[in-house]
Amino acid sequence: MKEPIRNYWQIRMNDVKKALEQNNFEVYLADSAAKAKEVVQGEILPKIGAKSVSWGGSITFMATGLYGAIKDDPNMEVLDVFDKNLPREETLELRRQALLVDLYITGTNAVTEAGQLVNLDMYGNRIAGITFGPNHVLILVGRNKIVADIEEAVSRIKNYTAPVNAMRLDKKTPCVKSAYCEECKSPDRICNTWTITEKSFPKGRVKVVLINEDLGF
Repeated sequence: MKEPIRNYWQIRMNDVKKALEQNNFEVYLADSAAKAKEVVQGEILPKIGAKSVSWGGSITFMATGLYGAIKDDPNMEVLDVFDKNLPREETLELRRQALLVDLYITGTNAVTEAGQLVNLDMYGNRIAGITFGPNHVLILVGRNKIVADIEEAVSRIKNYTAPVNAMRLDKKTPCVKSAYCEECKSPDRICNTWTITEKSFPKGRVKVVLINEDLGF
């Protein structure tokens, strides 16, 4: 068999797609980050007709190239919370306003085989956008985010995702040195609010693109 690893993940992704759809998520499959961009631009955006957009922190989103493509779209009102030239208070205000856009784009820390999204945030703006506010939510998910269940999701997030993100953001937390969660009380702690999204409500509000590549943390 050619490409056994890709075939392995394709089978698992198909199973997760079915589980997510049973939980009222709208699900798309993509063979790569580049293909995910095509799916979003060719299928999802025309279908929903969004006029305003914003996003939560997501390495996967950046990997698809959608950030630049959407940011430069003259027909889209963009609330760019990634603009590093803005002062902190202005960025926080944009994050609040982002909860009222037509389309909110982000990633997820984990997706279970039962079709649940599991996330952990510092500020909570990303998970707030997922749970309520924007008319449509787009979740971009690399195959490496697939886990067996919520217990595995929590372990993965606490002992891999969070430490790596703390390192990426140059946080002064114990996990930056130890590489695993120490349930710290650091002012720089990025692990503050958990969410488990068991179903999309209303049906189809949350759209998930499962990508057959390892993407993000």
